[in-house]
Amino acid sequence: MPEPEGEPEGAPPPAPHPRPPHRRGAPLDAPAVRRWCALALDALGRAREDIDAINVYPVADGDTGTNLYLTVESAAQAVEAVFAAHETGATVPALPDAVRAMAHGALIGARGNSGTILAQLLRGMAQVLTAPREEAHAAYADGPLLAEALRRAADSAYGAVAHPVEGTVLTVATAAADGAHSAVRAGAADCAAVARAAHTAALAALGETPRHLAVLARAGVVDAGGRGFVTVLHTLVEALTGEPPARPAPRPAGVLPTAPCASQPSAPSAPSAPSAPSAEGAGEGDPGGPAYEVIYLLDADDAAVARLRRRLDALGDSLVVVGGDGLWNVHVHVDDAGAAVEAGIEAGRPHRVRITHFGAAPAPRPDTAQPPRERAPRAVVAVVPGEGLAELYAQSGATAVHARAGEPPASGELAEAIRRAHAHEVVLLPNDPELRHTAAAAAEQARGDGIRVALIPTRSAVQGIAALAVHESGRRFDEDVVAMTSAAGTTRHGEIVVAERQSWTTAGVCQAGDVLGLVDGDVAVIGTDLADTARTVLDRMLSAGGEMVTLVLDDEVPERVAGLLERHVRTRHLAVDTVVYRGGRQGSPMLIGVE
Repeated sequence: MPEPEGEPEGAPPPAPHPRPPHRRGAPLDAPAVRRWCALALDALGRAREDIDAINVYPVADGDTGTNLYLTVESAAQAVEAVFAAHETGATVPALPDAVRAMAHGALIGARGNSGTILAQLLRGMAQVLTAPREEAHAAYADGPLLAEALRRAADSAYGAVAHPVEGTVLTVATAAADGAHSAVRAGAADCAAVARAAHTAALAALGETPRHLAVLARAGVVDAGGRGFVTVLHTLVEALTGEPPARPAPRPAGVLPTAPCASQPSAPSAPSAPSAPSAEGAGEGDPGGPAYEVIYLLDADDAAVARLRRRLDALGDSLVVVGGDGLWNVHVHVDDAGAAVEAGIEAGRPHRVRITHFGAAPAPRPDTAQPPRERAPRAVVAVVPGEGLAELYAQSGATAVHARAGEPPASGELAEAIRRAHAHEVVLLPNDPELRHTAAAAAEQARGDGIRVALIPTRSAVQGIAALAVHESGRRFDEDVVAMTSAAGTTRHGEIVVAERQSWTTAGVCQAGDVLGLVDGDVAVIGTDLADTARTVLDRMLSAGGEMVTLVLDDEVPERVAGLLERHVRTRHLAVDTVVYRGGRQGSPMLIGVE
């Protein structure tokens, strides 16, 4: 069901965290970390394509925005898992638990040069925010502690990069720390004021990055990784204050533009054939740089990692090794990908190995010596909420990704499903508005593997059914996508859910156990009986006309309810057909589609 818009009168207040009596702004506590991750994921999802478009350093491979999104996606999922473990208790997680999960999630999910550095920035912050403190103040961080965390973040990121270069995210992170400490010296005590100062300083430093790196100046853009970090700081301010930072003043004419923050969607100038630098220590760029990007997680001790750094530094460039406490994320650009992996094997246990060939198809793996089977011309990949729907989609020729209640698939899982479909062209149906950015990131990953992917923004599995019904692999790809998009767009979607708690909704206050009828994502009906509520929803959806009703029922819904609804449609709405499917355990009693 939708998130409540607030707590109704009479609802018991949540258990408060201990907070300092002098607080002038919101502290950084575990719920704020959760909000920060969610806001950062959404903002990076919206800015992903713009950031990809200005990615010219250290390699112009156009994936910085996608890599940052995937890294934060992993961090956000780790934080959500910590909160899910506390749902049955009366308390929320402690701040150290939340930031530790955020840093660990970013570490294991870090992608690319920029994502790996962001993971180390978050780890540096976590080292300060998880340090032992007085028990009375352990639930929150104030402004001075946040400033200290940002300083540790910048310092640890510099230490993780083999050959730091100014004009990158490292410069922006240092400016953010400087801005935060200046605010503290000026008397700022709350996190909101410190975060604002850090964001303002980072944004100013971002605008200066082309003065440090000639490749950025030639392309007329700012550093992509730096812009992504500014977006992350922007959402930190929003998480602490409830509103985004003010837009910066316009820059004088003739000055290279700064990249917009998350509240400014305009895209910077597109690069004009820049020469991509291959080494992180070089400022000019070398078109003949290393051919492969190698990333893997590594279980190893500190001494082994120190030897690994020296070995990989001799093999290639753009070397970033982040982590600690026995778990590391290794990133390097090399010509000999096998040697980079072998170095990891000598140091410890590498896993989640990912090898990307710049400007070409993915690097061949040893287990692919056999000639690959022929790809299909076209396939459909769809996210579905229940086993019954998964079987229905599979019978129609689609590759189904099962989304369990409360466990949405990650972009990597969707990208793997696209690859598993083994087709030259793939239509992706997310079937959930909350998956739009995840699906877009998955599509971008698959396109990097040479697969043509079209994303149709279906908001419900019933819209996916309508799209799949008109799918014809024999016609031109664009024509097929247009037909499927049209079918999905002309299908209204409804849902019947049971309220888990007392909440405000768009139809009024509901109580735990009430039956809610949603139309196009909004609560339209609050009832007490499943069949009666469904009838009311059907009447509202059919009031504007319709030719076909699709009902997808959870396995626990009695068969008699399906019969009642079919008779209701037949008697009250002439010439409207009804089709009923069993969706399995799909998380809600009923999905409704009207075409």
